[in-house]
Amino acid sequence: MPDRGGGPTGPRIRVGRPSRRVRTLLMTLGVLAVLGMAFTMFAGFWTDWLWYRSVDYSSVFTTTLWTKIGLFVVFGLLMAVAVGFNIWLAHRLRPPLSAMSMEQQSLDRYRMGIAPYKKWLLFGITALVGLIAGASASGQWRTWLMWVNGVPFGQKDPQFQLDVAFYAFDLPWYRFLLGFGFAAAILSLIAAALTHYLYGGLRVTSPGARATAAATGHLSVLIGFFVALKAVAYWLDRYGLAVKSSDFKATDNWTGLRYVDANAYLPAKTILFCIAVICALLFFSTIWRRTWQLPLIGFGLMVLSAILIGGLYPAIVQKFQVQPNEQAKEAPYVNKNLKATREAYGIDGTQVTEYSGTANTKDATKLRDDVDATASIRIMDPNIVSPTFQQLQQMRKYYAFPTNLDVDRYGSAGKEQDTVIGLRELNYAGIDKKNWINNHFRYTHGYGVVAAEGTSVDSEGRPVFTESDLPSKGQLGTYEQRIYYGEKTNTYSIVGGPQKEIDYSDDSGEKTYSYEGNSGINLENPINRAAYAVALNEPQILYSGAIGEGSRILYNRTPKERVEAVAPWLTIDGDAYPAVVNHRIQWIVDAYTTTNGYPYASRTTLGDTTADSLTATNDQRTVVAQQNQVNYIRNSVKATVDAYTGEVKLYQWDTQDPVLKTWMKAFPGTVEPKSKISDALMAHLRYPQDLFKVQRELLTRYHVKDADTFLSGSEVWQVPDDPTNKSGDAVPPYYLSMKMPDQREQAFSLTTTFTPNGRDNLSAFMAVDAEAGKSDYGKIRILKLPTSTTVNGPKQVQSQFNSEQDIAESIRLLRGGDSEVEYGNLLTVPLDGGLLYVEPVYVRGGGLQYPLLRKVLVSYGGNTAFEDTLDEALNKVFGVEGSTPPPEEDTGEGETTTPPPTSDNPTVQEALNDAQKAFTAGQEALKKGDWEAYGRAQDDLEAALRRAEEAQSRAAGTGGATSSPNPTGSPNPTGSPSPTPSPQSG
Repeated sequence: MPDRGGGPTGPRIRVGRPSRRVRTLLMTLGVLAVLGMAFTMFAGFWTDWLWYRSVDYSSVFTTTLWTKIGLFVVFGLLMAVAVGFNIWLAHRLRPPLSAMSMEQQSLDRYRMGIAPYKKWLLFGITALVGLIAGASASGQWRTWLMWVNGVPFGQKDPQFQLDVAFYAFDLPWYRFLLGFGFAAAILSLIAAALTHYLYGGLRVTSPGARATAAATGHLSVLIGFFVALKAVAYWLDRYGLAVKSSDFKATDNWTGLRYVDANAYLPAKTILFCIAVICALLFFSTIWRRTWQLPLIGFGLMVLSAILIGGLYPAIVQKFQVQPNEQAKEAPYVNKNLKATREAYGIDGTQVTEYSGTANTKDATKLRDDVDATASIRIMDPNIVSPTFQQLQQMRKYYAFPTNLDVDRYGSAGKEQDTVIGLRELNYAGIDKKNWINNHFRYTHGYGVVAAEGTSVDSEGRPVFTESDLPSKGQLGTYEQRIYYGEKTNTYSIVGGPQKEIDYSDDSGEKTYSYEGNSGINLENPINRAAYAVALNEPQILYSGAIGEGSRILYNRTPKERVEAVAPWLTIDGDAYPAVVNHRIQWIVDAYTTTNGYPYASRTTLGDTTADSLTATNDQRTVVAQQNQVNYIRNSVKATVDAYTGEVKLYQWDTQDPVLKTWMKAFPGTVEPKSKISDALMAHLRYPQDLFKVQRELLTRYHVKDADTFLSGSEVWQVPDDPTNKSGDAVPPYYLSMKMPDQREQAFSLTTTFTPNGRDNLSAFMAVDAEAGKSDYGKIRILKLPTSTTVNGPKQVQSQFNSEQDIAESIRLLRGGDSEVEYGNLLTVPLDGGLLYVEPVYVRGGGLQYPLLRKVLVSYGGNTAFEDTLDEALNKVFGVEGSTPPPEEDTGEGETTTPPPTSDNPTVQEALNDAQKAFTAGQEALKKGDWEAYGRAQDDLEAALRRAEEAQSRAAGTGGATSSPNPTGSPNPTGSPSPTPSPQSG
């Protein structure tokens, strides 16, 4: 081109192309970057596949993967085709070029700019919307599998007479399709409108018609399609009323039709459906009429009808028909909700019995004797004594016990007893020298079970261990003690290769071991090593010499994590618990099937309903919910995880559950039949806590069976707060072997209490038979107390304990120095028409960092006792003679003493002198925190007092003076009525 500047030009700078070497380097880096990204994606896929194959659940991986891929491809293509076709059609229907207005001149620059890239732009837009739609659809794999594999419930809803499966399996899929259709219609409409505007089919400021006939017809069809989908939505909304949630009579998440729904909303939805169909036809008619007049009139009529018929009319019905006589109008619908909710949560068979709350028998001796027959009272609180297990049985710093131990049943000589059990798991925080080898190769597993009697402690308040030491030994016999899979094993380990593992240590030194199981994934394959190096972001896996022949990597090692992975359609109970079954440690995990599509059944939020004072301090006990809002739940699966091999087994527990049957169709072969559960395993299965917590929450309102009582709200209960702490969280349920009034013998049960809404007195006691394999397993019994009398609830009983002067003074003395008092579980036991409360009291201090049981609180019929042993407390509260020493006198100075002796009998005096020496030795041991020496001193004191008492009795029988055998002025170090603790017994 000629130089238009007229002046001299400067030197031209030519930008040369990069050299071949630079281009080669850039291309190489680009290829490596792409390969790196590809291998990273491959590593995630490959490691997942290897893991599922290692646990023999590869079908879960493939079924889930292909379902997601199928949904992604189908719905991604549908969305891309819908949007792309409408863009192409709008471009094809563009008007011919005409006189250019200012608006069109501005748009012409854009048209010319994109002209060379139209195909690429079309491809990019359709690919983007297709990817987004496909990714969204792939997340609906559960909805698809439930729809395509749905099994009938065999129950029909009371309004439309459709099987419950329609609401649980079909309606969610139809709603997804409807939502997808709306998205496709809106995106297509927007894309078509923009294309028409760009190419002149729509005009905003240009003179003449605002739209060409072609654009009018095209957009009208798309709007008609949208309105037609709205008609379908109105029709589905009719059925949606059966599973619609609302607040009603202070009941959150009430579900189902009410009077206004059945008599206003239901006919309104039907009318709006008809209007929407007509409106859609009017929009479709513009293909021939080429005018917007009638469609717009129809659309305006539909909007106005939605406001008047769908909004105003139901409000009028509610105001002038329902509110003046609400109880009578709503009663039929409340009855449907009551019936459906009780069925959906498995509480329809609940047995509610009136219970007086006061003792029927006045014979104190008989009441005392009945206690042992009624319940094996567990004074060993599994939520308190974990530090005690830790201190006495940890053995090495790299072992630890869970924060909350578990309660199971074990027996000797053919008699079962409640047992507190925990595993000595690996504690990574306790490893002295942390490095990659120690963390992942040497310290790989825990070792052994530790168990203690639930109903007794030794003379020092410590657990009576039935399985202890390292290696563990006791009543459980021989079993594989190594724990590679547990609640605290939350990192990976590489085992079985050249690097030896630390097994355990004894007097002869440290033992080593090499894993012999077939769990995990083999790392001999270099591809596997590379994949895990990328997936775990640990490059040392690729080249470390500690990995070689036989090396296997173990991960996903917590029981709940493994069960959730192999059954992603299950909700997992928050508390996995261990048991020794057939010479192996098995983790037992309860799992649930749920849905939120059960018509008329009110919904509950699992995260809130299952929360209590234990979950507030231990997130490991939180439920793992696939669906947080549900209105149907079944404990349909019992799962086990082998602590050594990590093997996961799923057993069908509820053989009638249609939701489980649906998932078993979707994933055939993953769940084994109930008949495969061995007798040894059956002996340790129990009723799950989270299901119980859900049921008890529902039963606060749904224990009533008639609509009038439900609507009045006079019988609403609440789950009381935990009285043993100030957290304000709900009291957890407690496992306890006991018998209800209609039972002939004790049964392992899960129990809780209820109080009236807003008050603290007791309204009911609830227990469920928790021992699997028994004929009454799962039977819920409620003892309902009369509203005319007031019976103390847990909070009031705790307040009574704390307010009594003698007890308060004893607690103050127990808290002396640096000691802390911890209250154990407040157990409630129905006894002869009344309610017996028992609460163990632990003391942590005196140089010790773990709690020991020092006292037992007992309350019955308004009487309370605070003694060293359960037997003594029961004897005192019932006023019967026991083996307790004579009462002591309060000095008024925070100490208690016994009356001074008056006898000069040398034998008595000698025994009293020995008692005084033993007491002094005990006081010295107490100051030093030497509990072992303190226990010996207490034994000596008890023996000396017994000798003094016998000598005094002989003296009295021969005419000698009588006196108390207690040493003069000997203060009780704990301030209790009994000078020495003795073994507890239930």
